[in-house]
Amino acid sequence: MNRQFKAAALAAAALLFALPAAAQQKPYEPQVGQAGKDVIWVPTPDEVVDRMLRMAQVGPNDLVYDLGAGDGKIAIAAAKKFGARSVGIEYNPDMAKYAQGNVEKAGVTGKARIVNGDIFATDFSQATVVTMYLLPGLNMKLRPTLLAMRPGTRIVSHSFTMEDWEADEISSMDGRRAYFWVVPANVNGGWALETGSEKLELAFEQRFQKIEGTVGLGHTQGGLREPRLRGFNISFALVDNNGVRREYTGRITGGKMEGSYRADNGTEGRWTATKK
Repeated sequence: MNRQFKAAALAAAALLFALPAAAQQKPYEPQVGQAGKDVIWVPTPDEVVDRMLRMAQVGPNDLVYDLGAGDGKIAIAAAKKFGARSVGIEYNPDMAKYAQGNVEKAGVTGKARIVNGDIFATDFSQATVVTMYLLPGLNMKLRPTLLAMRPGTRIVSHSFTMEDWEADEISSMDGRRAYFWVVPANVNGGWALETGSEKLELAFEQRFQKIEGTVGLGHTQGGLREPRLRGFNISFALVDNNGVRREYTGRITGGKMEGSYRADNGTEGRWTATKK
């Protein structure tokens, strides 16, 4: 009897120890509303994902970083539907592993991957497109990093803005909104413009992608007309001392601008400008 009792007790103990192990082997399944590092997890609807990637005009030449990747659906869509390379950054290691599993199931392991990391500590500076579904405070915490990215980088946010950095486009879908920005080049300050033998002084005042400007015309300080900045592209017009309107378009690379101009009298040519 004692021997049988001992055998039964050992079997019961083995079963008790086996139960937690079996529970640990249960596949991870994320729950909507589960707590994360800074936000709860709520997946972005498929139609919003599609519009976000279309707003950013994602294509095969893009590298998309999704900040707070969740189940990986944005990174997967960018790769599978738009042909881009993509990386999702997810803080929760279980969620990151789950999302990577979704990448593998979707058959896009050659183009997409999910990494376990902190969006405030992981380098995503090489991205051409950044997507996110974060809270307003996190957007603002990220804003300096986003504005320091290469001019022309495209940013899309589901639901939340960047406060006084106004969006270049807002799309609405069934009560949800997506906001789009293009990171602008820095043109604030004085520039020396040259068109052949002519030299002019330009000055720009900039607030994010919105600019105003003036041009020195001898003793006259003229205003620039229709100044527009989009990423690394700039355009503006001026009326010279002969009453001729000239329209300038160009590209900004660091402390230099260059492009072409066309005047109302039919003249046209190339121009350059150097930051003072």
